[in-house]
Amino acid sequence: MTAPEPRLNLRQLSRDNYAAMLKLTAVVDQAAVDAGLEKPLLELVRIRASQINGCAFCLDMHTKDARHAGETEQRIYALNAWAETPFYTERERAALEFTEAVTLVHDGQVPDDVYQRTAKVFSEPELAQLLWVATVINAFNRLAITPRVPVGGYVAGDPSSI
Repeated sequence: MTAPEPRLNLRQLSRDNYAAMLKLTAVVDQAAVDAGLEKPLLELVRIRASQINGCAFCLDMHTKDARHAGETEQRIYALNAWAETPFYTERERAALEFTEAVTLVHDGQVPDDVYQRTAKVFSEPELAQLLWVATVINAFNRLAITPRVPVGGYVAGDPSSI
């Protein structure tokens, strides 16, 4: 099977919107780090949401960024089954469970028990930023899936390769 043909080039067709999303990502990343969230954790969140949404472009990008940030192959490969492995910390597990609930919000609400478990592990500023990270990657998943952004050309640490 070959990769589907791209549909739209959003970078060219909506430059200002695209630039605003990139700026939003930079602001969210900085706020997340400033709040105390670790860069590898942010990448795990982005990979997990992208797995759920089936976004090949974002999976390619964020697995590369995770490796660049020091993440191990084992933990990246097992992420789809994180709850069944011993590879993740309590903090990472809470973030992943929260990310799944935010990503699958169409199923209802973010359940109170998930929110409460997450709030026990993260401070309110951290939790607020975690929500932003999950929300932005979900938006980017949709912006990559719908126009069928070509996969494979992203270079970790090089934003110009997006």
